[in-house]
Amino acid sequence: MSSRSRLRFVTFLTGARFPLVLLFFAGAIVHAQERFRQPWLFAITLGCLALSAVTDLFDGYLARRFNVVTKLGAHADPLMDKFFYLASLPLLVYVATLKPDHRLHAGLLLVLTLLFLARDQWVTFLRSIGSLYSVGGGSDWSGKLRTAVAFPLICTIYYYEEAPPAWQFVNLRWLYGFESLGLVLNAVSLFTYTRRYWPCLRRSAEMSPADDPS
Repeated sequence: MSSRSRLRFVTFLTGARFPLVLLFFAGAIVHAQERFRQPWLFAITLGCLALSAVTDLFDGYLARRFNVVTKLGAHADPLMDKFFYLASLPLLVYVATLKPDHRLHAGLLLVLTLLFLARDQWVTFLRSIGSLYSVGGGSDWSGKLRTAVAFPLICTIYYYEEAPPAWQFVNLRWLYGFESLGLVLNAVSLFTYTRRYWPCLRRSAEMSPADDPS
């Protein structure tokens, strides 16, 4: 396989995350309706979500292994991650609120959604400031660890909320622990990115001599 073919394959994996999570979004909304709650539809919907999550693992790994890392790929990958969160997290809140006995869990998911999406917006802002000073916008260890935990977490939450009763095996206390871990890693990632770009933030807040009205 040529380098160009390898690059196209890795790019395809990155881009595939978006249509797969959209298929999950559509399937989950349909499955949430009482008359369409079929095990086969749940399996397909969960499969689309899981495949979308798996692409994040393999596109980065293969890009490094094939030595086809590009600046576009470095920025496209976090963009696809944002699409994943935007499509999946509000959907999880929606399906949880449909069940009267899951309202407490829905409230926790709402907090998780707010914190995850707010973190992503803040990091995007930091990267835009960093680009003014030629600071690279690649992910650091905390961002990669957050994603590595968050993607299977989202799949597990959807499984807990929508799996047929005969298939259910997820314990709610264990799930709360998993969600708490996701929130902790989200906070760690927020801190490490802020610390990384803090010098750029300070520089950008200072007035240059040309802008000094005095």
